[in-house]
Amino acid sequence: MVSKRRPLHQNSSSKLNFRPNVAETQKQEGRGSKPLPEPSTVSDILLMMILHGCRKVVFFDTKIKVAIYLSSLFIVSLLADVLPFPKTYFSRKDNILNVYFVKIAWGWTLLLTLPFVVLTSYTTCCGKREKVVKHLSRLGIATATWFIWVNLFNYIERSYGKCNVKNDIYQSKSACLAKGYFWQGFDLSGHAFLLVYSSLVIIEEARAVIGWEGIRDMIRNEDHARAINDSSTIGTSLKGLSLKDFESLKQSYEKFTPYVRILFISMSVITVLWDFMLINTMLYFHHMVEKFLSGLIAVSMWFITYQIWYSTPNILPELPGEGMFKYKDTKQSKEVPLKKKPSLLLKGELPKFMGMPLTGLRNQDNVEERNGSFSSDTDVSTL
Repeated sequence: MVSKRRPLHQNSSSKLNFRPNVAETQKQEGRGSKPLPEPSTVSDILLMMILHGCRKVVFFDTKIKVAIYLSSLFIVSLLADVLPFPKTYFSRKDNILNVYFVKIAWGWTLLLTLPFVVLTSYTTCCGKREKVVKHLSRLGIATATWFIWVNLFNYIERSYGKCNVKNDIYQSKSACLAKGYFWQGFDLSGHAFLLVYSSLVIIEEARAVIGWEGIRDMIRNEDHARAINDSSTIGTSLKGLSLKDFESLKQSYEKFTPYVRILFISMSVITVLWDFMLINTMLYFHHMVEKFLSGLIAVSMWFITYQIWYSTPNILPELPGEGMFKYKDTKQSKEVPLKKKPSLLLKGELPKFMGMPLTGLRNQDNVEERNGSFSSDTDVSTL
């Protein structure tokens, strides 16, 4: 029996000398692959660290924070009534923080939250001004709530008090104070109400920043998918946006994001200041009942508006962050299982480390496949 074999060097050399068109291969096989994000600089990393710290401060569990507010207003204020604390600079009414911040606390709150709501809602609503106005209505309701309750507190004190002078000569608070006397009334703490309510409003309005940084990736992936006109790769919540709305989103996000970050950091700082001044109010001003009732009213107003009213579907105004698409990741941690069972790798799937495929194994597989193709192309016949 004679065996004839075809020379291997001709076929092998043709295979080894062949260099495929990498660009064409990527165009055919990787047509729907997502583009990579831009590399982060040192300043970007530092900024992300600051924003992460601010999120930890602002987005502390609100239910726990409310419980801390109310319990502190009761316990700390009661201790301050029974055991007066040593006087400090912050026990004076003319201290700089009280004069320039607490007395106009709602003005500072609006100064930061108003542009923050405008910029975030204008971006997420793709420039729809009527939707931006609906988001701003929350601040209008909060301002009306502050104005009504603070004036009601003053009315109660004027109506149900008396001057500390015999024979009730001075029947009005203004006349009593003008003569240098002291007006004794039920003085509900406007500062306690204002500081608690301002902090809760800032916390709720700041929730629009949750998931904000992820919008950049959504825009990049959606822009790539629309550029190659491949509907199969459009998997983000931006796919329902029209071309005009999508362009508005891209421009607004790039233009407003630096200002949104600055405002969010400022809002984080002001909430810390409000909490610090609330502690001083507990220690040095008003009685326990006056402070506790004021804080309870503030918490009640926050709960009625943000937790009941705005959270009810199909009732305006909407919650912060609602817009033309979904981007908030508040439920992301709940959707990720705590334990994940190991699963078998599918055919052609590479093992991963920290979410990245092991490229060394990929190269090894490519070599094996190439060698296998060489051996299969070799024609061996037996006569």
